[in-house]
Amino acid sequence: MTTHVMIIGAGLGGLVLARVLAVHDIPATVYEAEPSPTSRAQGGMLDIHAGNGQPALAAARLTEEFRALVLEGRQAMRILDRDGTVLYEEGDDGHGGRPEVQRADLRRLLLDSLPEGTVRWGHKVTEVRALGGGRHEVAFADGGTVTTDLLVGADGAWSRVRPLLSDATPTYSGTTFVETWLFDGDTRHPAAAAAVGGGSLMAPEPGKGIQAHREAGETLHAYIALSKPQEWFADTDVEQVAAEFDGWAPELTALITESDTAPVVRPLNTLPIGHRWDRVPGVTLVGDAAHLAPPNGEGANIAMQDGAELALALALARASDVESALDAYEQALFPRGEAAATDGSELYDLMFGDAAPHGLVAAFTS
Repeated sequence: MTTHVMIIGAGLGGLVLARVLAVHDIPATVYEAEPSPTSRAQGGMLDIHAGNGQPALAAARLTEEFRALVLEGRQAMRILDRDGTVLYEEGDDGHGGRPEVQRADLRRLLLDSLPEGTVRWGHKVTEVRALGGGRHEVAFADGGTVTTDLLVGADGAWSRVRPLLSDATPTYSGTTFVETWLFDGDTRHPAAAAAVGGGSLMAPEPGKGIQAHREAGETLHAYIALSKPQEWFADTDVEQVAAEFDGWAPELTALITESDTAPVVRPLNTLPIGHRWDRVPGVTLVGDAAHLAPPNGEGANIAMQDGAELALALALARASDVESALDAYEQALFPRGEAAATDGSELYDLMFGDAAPHGLVAAFTS
């Protein structure tokens, strides 16, 4: 196969796709709206799963480099009640199937593995249109355009490529995360650091919850979950969020009130579970562009799996058989995305439904 692949979006899915294509000597170019690889924070920790994320990195021939990024001990996890009582706890013995890395470090590893010039920064897509015969034209905010025989949308929730395939658009899930950061946790925020422990904590209740993770060094990264209308978050401040946890243990509410950064509001959006489309020549999707769901630990992993499996399908295809490769890829993609979204919906019910937190504890102990 000699077709040049155009990828929109330099997230993990798009970068794994570009890397595995490069391994198989298939040319690709990634167009990314961000002006540089360091222009935006890349989020926190990712647990890379043995069943999807790790095989994707193996296909990218980056397993050894990935292992060097793993933060030891971060697979430890505990579930707490609102009063700080530990309801469930498991340690990290080094043999778990979900080693943790910083998202930014993993993204940098993928970027550094690509041929020079693969990623074109500062290319914000404004329009994508079909030209016929499987060809597409992509227009950018700077006035430039490019055309391609094979277009892949790896451009996330609000994908500009998706409308070529589907009328589906993301809708609000009903839950929003408010993100906080506490730096030098063991020194400056010892009570909160002790509650989090060496890995992660979840303290869920019906309609709300506090989740946190110990990141590199002593950084504590928290997501405060609230099931409320989006309008409630219009002028969010620490006091407003903390008031929703009145009466909770102070070591837990410290993850809100002692934040070293202003709270960041992140509404959780979703595509319909089971989102799929009819085959359209010359274009497909990976990651959130294809199967957006609220975060449940699977999003980055299946995005990387999407990218790797698409690249491997194209590597096996003859130049005249690209459409068969895309069809085979999508027939595996659709049930994979549906299963992950279904599992995520069940997890959110355990975490924030009427039985929380004890339903979640029962799920782990069973």
